[in-house]
Amino acid sequence: MSAANQRAAREALAPARSLADRLGSSDRDPEDQAADLIELWAATQNALRALAGGSAMAGGQLVTALRQQNLITIDQAHAAIEIKDARDRTAERTGAPDPADLSTARAAFDRLERGFLALEMGAPQLADTTDFASMGTPKDVRLPDEPTASRRRGLPVGVMLGAILALLLGLAVAAFVLRPEWFGAGGAPADVERGIAAYREGRLAAARAAFEEAAREHPRLALPHVWIGRVARDERDDLSAARAFSRAENLEPENALVHREIAAFHLARGRLQPAEQRYIRAVQLDPEDRVSQGWLACTLHRQGKFDVAQRFAQRAGSGPWSTCLASPPGAAPGAVPAAPLAR
Repeated sequence: MSAANQRAAREALAPARSLADRLGSSDRDPEDQAADLIELWAATQNALRALAGGSAMAGGQLVTALRQQNLITIDQAHAAIEIKDARDRTAERTGAPDPADLSTARAAFDRLERGFLALEMGAPQLADTTDFASMGTPKDVRLPDEPTASRRRGLPVGVMLGAILALLLGLAVAAFVLRPEWFGAGGAPADVERGIAAYREGRLAAARAAFEEAAREHPRLALPHVWIGRVARDERDDLSAARAFSRAENLEPENALVHREIAAFHLARGRLQPAEQRYIRAVQLDPEDRVSQGWLACTLHRQGKFDVAQRFAQRAGSGPWSTCLASPPGAAPGAVPAAPLAR
């Protein structure tokens, strides 16, 4: 995305802010509110066209094209469609607009605008990579006791993976022997363990300093960045958390813990579809991870996908996600997903 297109989109979106604010005003005439909602979509569409470099596309086709080019996030795409649908229903109505449509459009615009601001500030767009374009739905995720094709046929793939794992283990052992002070009793770098201890005591500034030191000492390790993201998440600094998690994923894209923590970041903010995708990826990478399975069950439950949610809930057993599973769909998760493990 060019900086010029991004700037043009922000400028086109600016007039819509006052329109969205007016939708929440109870003293405005219903006809004026309906007109504001119709104009809100027009301004939103102009901004999306500017983001696409002046495209003539419109409506759902425009949103789909932007999403396919990775110019907007999944959440922004849903927000744009929600504004459009609310506008369409309002245009078809006679009389006062539905208050639910006004509320939906206003909330959706807030999400869409935050995404534009994040792009302008350089915030990474989590759960927004093409890696998930072909990912199956939860029913396609293979559970731990279901044999994979390679396991059934006894293909050499397993042998190759075993050799790779053995090599990695050997390198880890060599590192431990050569530099034992790098590692604590739990197997994580000692500075990471110091940070974890401070984190558990509620000393977030000290924890962050330890994790940042670990990141400098171990520039290829994702774990310090996972914890930096966790601290920023607890401090409600979404921008810093997003950057830390993005860095962790760049370092170790096949690390199940990284995907699990990004999923927790999304779930805590009500972004259910990105959370589901990340938990799915975490389970694919580590089918024995009860925490990912439990919170995946929660995420699916909140979306009304009860059957598959129950499957993962049974695998996970009881845990902090149990409160979520006992709540009505769409309710708050009931607890913040667990902190990342040291290993």
